[in-house]
Amino acid sequence: MPFYMPAVQQTDQNSGDIAERLLAHYDVHARTLPWRKLPGQGFADPYHVWLSEIMLQQTTVAAVGAYFRTFTQTWPNFSALAAADDADVMAAWAGLGYYARARNLLKCARVVVSEYQGQLPSYEADLLKLPGIGPYTAAAIAAIAFGRRAVVVDANVERVVSRLFAISTPLPQAKPDIRAATDSITPDLRAGDFAQAMMDLGAGICSVRSPSCLICPIQSACAAFRAGNPEIYPAKLPKSPKPQRVGHVYWIERDGHVWLLRRDDRGLLASMRALPDDGWTARIDGDAIPPAAANWQNLSVQVAHIFTHFSLTVNIAVTSWPADADGPGEGEWWPLKSLDNAGLPTLFRKVSEAVLNAGER
Repeated sequence: MPFYMPAVQQTDQNSGDIAERLLAHYDVHARTLPWRKLPGQGFADPYHVWLSEIMLQQTTVAAVGAYFRTFTQTWPNFSALAAADDADVMAAWAGLGYYARARNLLKCARVVVSEYQGQLPSYEADLLKLPGIGPYTAAAIAAIAFGRRAVVVDANVERVVSRLFAISTPLPQAKPDIRAATDSITPDLRAGDFAQAMMDLGAGICSVRSPSCLICPIQSACAAFRAGNPEIYPAKLPKSPKPQRVGHVYWIERDGHVWLLRRDDRGLLASMRALPDDGWTARIDGDAIPPAAANWQNLSVQVAHIFTHFSLTVNIAVTSWPADADGPGEGEWWPLKSLDNAGLPTLFRKVSEAVLNAGER
């Protein structure tokens, strides 16, 4: 059984000492990231901060780097992104997951261009009005891109602060206490550097497992370190198991091309190119009804994929389509040689790889 302390313990350092020590450490050890300005280099480009923060939601820094470079090279500012074709942006996003972020990215860029002359607003209240920007993202942009004092709390900061103050209330109920504690140590000056220093601390030294407490710059102020139990923070309630769903995905091939369709504009994987399926969702299994009458062959392999709210296992059925027949409904024939350029979501890329590796087409 975990050892729970009072909900919030006081540190033995004042807030200025914590910020000063952490910023001094950050000045020497700040991570070099493509969207970041290092200490002393001024504020980062607001477009870069916004884009990276949207990409980093539910995604690791390592996964985001290549996507960030592609986006900034292809669409270097809000005006360029606002003018982009939706399908091109969704294809460039493919593989990052959580595709609602990409749709909100486009919506936000277009609002910034139409209502803010292509310049991101600098205040949290205005940022919160934009599509896809919630409290954390608004605070991060205000602090990092514009130098405004804002309380920035992501998962890394939650972990650092819950340990620093020994906040034993489980998440998500602990969020107000964690935010208040973060507010108490956030400095008026260099709030953006402080936020990034907290993120770096959580991503490195104050890791989920086996934190490196002995080299932590704020170790002496940490209640969890003094108690010898930092790994029990942040406390979390047990997760409910994800629903398990089963469905089919269909591979229709003709003359070196595969049939792709565009998914609906709403719902899971909205607006993405994809292979046909049998209607599975987070709530129901697929109905196993193919998209067209044909000589279907079932592959012996299955593909498993984990979405945010459910796990899915798909069976794969393949068929050859007559060269002189129209396609099965609305869609397009996509060349197999350039399938990587279709921007398929991860699930459908897994299915494509399974089919191509099986050679049963």
